[in-house]
Amino acid sequence: MEVKAWFLGLTKYVFRELIMNLPSYKVRLFFLKRILKNIGTNTFIAMGLDLLGRNGSISIGNNTIINKKVTLDGRGGELIIGNNVDIGQDSNIWTIEHDPNDDYHQVKGGSVIIEDYVWIATRVTILPGVKIGWGAVVAAGSVVTKNVEAMAIVGGVPAKVIGQRKSKLKYTLNYRPWFL
Repeated sequence: MEVKAWFLGLTKYVFRELIMNLPSYKVRLFFLKRILKNIGTNTFIAMGLDLLGRNGSISIGNNTIINKKVTLDGRGGELIIGNNVDIGQDSNIWTIEHDPNDDYHQVKGGSVIIEDYVWIATRVTILPGVKIGWGAVVAAGSVVTKNVEAMAIVGGVPAKVIGQRKSKLKYTLNYRPWFL
């Protein structure tokens, strides 16, 4: 059993540290299509992605951008990312966390749903069991602990409504840098 666990750990390390840091998106995409439940067309995922969880627990829609050094966790439930979603650098999306009220430091989880046209700025943390509604914006450095309504702009720790988005959201994201 130890050899199997060691090999699995080595495989995850190689995927995270080598494959997900290759400067060729097409090579990274080849491997991502075999691990993710779904990855939409015209979606771009920059180098340094950290995927946690079982195969098939993460879905990513069309025209979505996931910037450098983002963590996507599918261990505690499904992670569903919609179309035309922009996720900023160094953000973390968790579907599992430790229960602070458990005597044995057990974990609890919940699916995370990010609907279409959501903009998640840099260094955002999204905790398990959260739904971020259509067109919402999460400000830089925020920690999202509760559901976010459609078109709301939230910020802070914990994130609270600080405004409303007024755009009709007619854009299609199309970001293709050469070496990211």
